[in-house]
Amino acid sequence: MTSRIHAPAEGASADPAPLSPRQLKQILGFTVAAIALYLLVRWLPTGTNLQHADFSVSGAPGSTLEFCDPANPQFLPVVAVRSPIETRAQSVGPVIAGEPAEIRLQLQTTTGKPIGDVDLLVSHTEKLHVMAIDPTLTDYHHLHPRPGSGPGEWIFSFTPAHSGVYRLFCDFTPAATARGLYSNVDIEVAPAEEGGVYSASGNATVSTAGDAPELVVERDGYVFTLVPSRERIRARERTELSLGVRRPDGERVELGEIMGAFAHLVAFDLDRSGFAHLHPKETDLSKKPDPVAPRLTFDVTIPESGRYAVWAQLVLDGREIYVPFWLQVAP
Repeated sequence: MTSRIHAPAEGASADPAPLSPRQLKQILGFTVAAIALYLLVRWLPTGTNLQHADFSVSGAPGSTLEFCDPANPQFLPVVAVRSPIETRAQSVGPVIAGEPAEIRLQLQTTTGKPIGDVDLLVSHTEKLHVMAIDPTLTDYHHLHPRPGSGPGEWIFSFTPAHSGVYRLFCDFTPAATARGLYSNVDIEVAPAEEGGVYSASGNATVSTAGDAPELVVERDGYVFTLVPSRERIRARERTELSLGVRRPDGERVELGEIMGAFAHLVAFDLDRSGFAHLHPKETDLSKKPDPVAPRLTFDVTIPESGRYAVWAQLVLDGREIYVPFWLQVAP
């Protein structure tokens, strides 16, 4: 009699061999190690204790300030909407026009959690940007507070040019969301003694170049121009703004870098209800603009008609310079 060994039919699976005690110990060891590693990572300090929900605020659409995408530049109605951030400002001594003042900011969520250094990400080389603007829109400061000693405390100094109520717009990116958020607070500036007020603004004149209006400002040995891509800037339509710099004598323009860009534009409406913080589309810092007449382009969408002050901030010959322009936006 001949015996035959039948192989399993194709597609059929044989029963797996039972695991040996040694293999069971290895699997158990790997499992315990993975759980221990997970618990260790959870236990280690990760910086911020704030969560995404700490920066959420409920309300009807359009009544709350949503997280903003820097790739979609727009005017932010910071004052008119609810922000998940509460901001308070206190001065060290009186704030007087023409004199340096130290301001202490307190940032916290609406649930009372302080927002400190570990709670924010670096955005454009800084963790917290403060844009201070006076009631006439002719004195603008871009400031970077440093963390204070108390929870949620931030400190900065500046010298206001005029008296009146200055509005401070705070621009930052929570680590818990990785998206930009904003808040605002006002400070009162007292008048200076007679002869103590100085001007930091300068005047802009409007001329015509081709079919598009051109704004021209001469200051600090340079000629600055801001040229819209449209003959008329209209509300709710995206517009390109071209910022140009040149010397009257045609010499080279030494354009430096500021906050990770070649320049910044910030636009304010007359009511100071919000702002638009714009960055140039020329993002490759290794490619310098034209050395004689550099020109940078910015996109912006303004939601409402009216008059707007647009402040350019840039570095020329190693000096930081602020340049004001005025734009009229049609309905």
